[in-house]
Amino acid sequence: MEARLRQALQRAEEVGQALAAPDVARNPTQLKSLGREHTRLAPVVRLAERLARLQNESAQARELADEPDPELAALARADLARLAPEIEAVSGELHALLIPRDPHDDRDAIIEIRAGTGGDEAALFAADLYRMYQRFSERHRLSWEPISVSGGTLDGIKEAIVAARGPDAYGLLRRESGVHRVQRVPATETQGRIHTSAATVAVLPEAEEVDVAISPNDLKIDVFRSSGPGGQSVNTTDSAVRITHLPTGLVVSQQDQKSQLQNKIKAMEVLRARLLDRMLAEQEASRARDRRAMVGTGDRSAKVRTYNFPQSRVTDHRINLSLYNLGDIIDGHIDNLVDALRLASRQEQDGA
Repeated sequence: MEARLRQALQRAEEVGQALAAPDVARNPTQLKSLGREHTRLAPVVRLAERLARLQNESAQARELADEPDPELAALARADLARLAPEIEAVSGELHALLIPRDPHDDRDAIIEIRAGTGGDEAALFAADLYRMYQRFSERHRLSWEPISVSGGTLDGIKEAIVAARGPDAYGLLRRESGVHRVQRVPATETQGRIHTSAATVAVLPEAEEVDVAISPNDLKIDVFRSSGPGGQSVNTTDSAVRITHLPTGLVVSQQDQKSQLQNKIKAMEVLRARLLDRMLAEQEASRARDRRAMVGTGDRSAKVRTYNFPQSRVTDHRINLSLYNLGDIIDGHIDNLVDALRLASRQEQDGA
């Protein structure tokens, strides 16, 4: 841990100096990147300073514990007994912060929610997930910026694409990707039978232009009139945009903005995120093949979580964790799940 701590403290000093440089203030992209890194490293610096103070107090107490004065020695031993668990706790927190992070954790996140199997009930569940992540994001001071929302019947959502922006946005939400399953009695069910439906969630790190090189020659851009539900025209100009990335076949459509330029900017934002996610997924698939070759497969990612309304139970199948406060979780209080998944990931990394 000592080597990682030295590197982190040195980097924190470098970032602080860089943020004070006049040329950085004139470069919004660099300023944003350095600001996020400073936010991430600040707790490391605070804990390191606190640990150093505690260790210094402990060293002084050890010296006094050998004093011939019995009262002074007793006080010193009491200090040692008090300081030991505090030093252990701070060391543990610091160790957790120093475990290598995914370099994309500090980025903004693109969240894609889609209704899966289950018809109208799946669309209603997708809307529940949308609100759950929105409330979670707001409580963590992340801005919630809808890019594209396609409604279903009965206030459901067929598809939603949203940007969650702020410190650690992708790090907080990245493990929500996968198939989310719900078991409940639908609003349209007249005989009280429990139905099972699903929605998919994909969380992507927002890509910057330097991450993914996109040649204009690789793009096919179509424009068309935006329309509302049921094909109702909401714009008399060709403001909607459809971008096709020819090498991969990825297609992004955007019509929620007021102008063609705004729709194109938003569509390119989503396209870059999907291309970066595709690149990272290919790298992870290669690593996963290597892991399976060594330890076999136990992949449950197809169904990451089940929300059982009759039992008020939420089960995350990746870490075999069940919580019995479904109402709070659907209301956006998913911190226990997020923290448990993060801890499991860190323990896996630490033991690798």
